[in-house]
Amino acid sequence: MKDRLRAMFCDHLSIMRGKYLPESKITTSSTRFCRSTFGVHYDKDLLPAPGSMMMEGLPDMEMKWQGDEIRDGWERNTKVVLGDLYDDNDEPLGLCPRGALKRAVTAWEARGLTPKVGIELEAFALQADENGRLRPYDAPGGVVYGTGPLSDPMRFNDAIWEMADRVGFALDMITAEYDSPQYEYTLTFGNAVEAVDNIVLFRQMAREIALEHGILLTFMPKPIAEAGGSGMHINYSFTDKNGKNALSSGERNTPDTINDLARGCIAGVLHHHRALAGLIAPTANSYQRLQPGSLSGFWKNWGGDHRNVTTRISGEGGAKSRLEHRTADASSNPYTAVAGVLQASLLGVENNYTLPAYETGDGFERQDATDSTAIDLKGAISDLKNDTVFGDAVGRLLVDNHVFMKEKEVKKTRDLEGDALRDFYVYYV
Repeated sequence: MKDRLRAMFCDHLSIMRGKYLPESKITTSSTRFCRSTFGVHYDKDLLPAPGSMMMEGLPDMEMKWQGDEIRDGWERNTKVVLGDLYDDNDEPLGLCPRGALKRAVTAWEARGLTPKVGIELEAFALQADENGRLRPYDAPGGVVYGTGPLSDPMRFNDAIWEMADRVGFALDMITAEYDSPQYEYTLTFGNAVEAVDNIVLFRQMAREIALEHGILLTFMPKPIAEAGGSGMHINYSFTDKNGKNALSSGERNTPDTINDLARGCIAGVLHHHRALAGLIAPTANSYQRLQPGSLSGFWKNWGGDHRNVTTRISGEGGAKSRLEHRTADASSNPYTAVAGVLQASLLGVENNYTLPAYETGDGFERQDATDSTAIDLKGAISDLKNDTVFGDAVGRLLVDNHVFMKEKEVKKTRDLEGDALRDFYVYYV
């Protein structure tokens, strides 16, 4: 087979959309898709969502890229590329999640700071039984921080690692997580857009390689009711014009020693905590994960090296100083989720929001926090809809589209329970 190009974008549902282009078009810099993709739901229902132009003829949008953005893919004789979306007037499309992240980065760069991001992805491995029903992958020796064949008897993670090396993903680690068969995948820190490009491509690659081994690798937040949840932790920091970590306040950062920039960022994500959840924990299944005492970013709180708070300050200081936001899960679009965290942080810095006292409770039996995310998707979307300051910062058209689609999702999932609710999402997330 001749070389080909797989051109992709990550849509409003965090689904990778794309097309294969022949070798003759690898030297091109754009392709077109139907704009009304942004009105398609998980169940293939096509809806007149804001910006989708479903009722205006379902016109095209254009995806554009630079030649140096084309990279080696994991399929034979296939290059891959991600791009930005534009409307028919050649203006950036307000629905484009990658564009929303670029706007957030530009806003921080206007302050002389460059956002750096590292994302931790958690996932469960499922298999079909003889009747076609999904069940957990059989890893009887799986334990938290497990490695080797007891944690992954089929060694599909070895195949993921091998391919990641081959195509240039900089892995930081792969390990078994708390609930078997659950795994964590972390790539190295980098500039925000590049880091999220890498994570969306890595996630797609990992799912496709796992599938070749008979494994459905799902990043949905709570695919197994009796097990824990899977998050998408967003670690972030900033470098200044001299290349120094702007969050650093010395060799160690603690709640008592963090600098004003860190305090402003934390105040921002706390102030917009409920609206953020509607954007970065965006499915009915997300609220089965977001529960008290679940290490999931439920409470409106922050602290030091404490995994039961929503915004955690890394115990590492100096060049490794960073904040970790723990509410998001990978049913959210990673571009949108990172844009949301960065914009909420920037609002905190710009508006001098008051930073409440840090959490002193253990998070299991006691916590100081009294406010939390909503308890379901309906409430979270209402919170997002009402926080117009945050929505405007992220991008009005993108947020209006999101709210519309998720209000429909509330109705679609209202009567679904157990496997039926899981299966509404599991093949796409």
